[in-house]
Amino acid sequence: QLQLVESGGGLVQPGGSLRLSCTTSSFNFENYAIGWIRQAPGREREGVSCISRTDGTTTYADSVKGRFTISRDNAKNTAYLDMNNLKPEDTATYYCVADQCNAYYGRYILEYDRDYWGQGTRVTVSP
Repeated sequence: QLQLVESGGGLVQPGGSLRLSCTTSSFNFENYAIGWIRQAPGREREGVSCISRTDGTTTYADSVKGRFTISRDNAKNTAYLDMNNLKPEDTATYYCVADQCNAYYGRYILEYDRDYWGQGTRVTVSP
C-alpha cells in the first residue's frame, strides 16, 4: 500500500489562498503521476489537477484554471497544490492520489482506492 499524507487544508475567506502538500516516504515518488481530486458533500468527485512523473506536464479542471497551480519536488517526495482566489465552491475534501491521473490527457480515475489515495485534507472557503 502506498502511503500518501496530505496537509495544508483549513478555513479561509473567499479570495484567500492555501497551499496543500502531499508527501510520502513509502514508495518511489518519482515513478508516479500525482494528482488532486476533491469531493464536496452531495457532489461527485472531481479531478482537480494532475502532474506527470518527470517532465512537469500539468492539467487542470476548467473550474480551477488560472487559480490553482500544481507542482512537485521529487527530491522531497512532495507535491503541492497552490490555491489562490479561493471561492466557496472550492469547499471540499481534497485527496492526493498517485498514478490515478494522466496529465497528458486530463483524465482521472475517480474510484476510491485506499492503496493510491491519501486520507484527505478539508478545505472550507467561507466568509
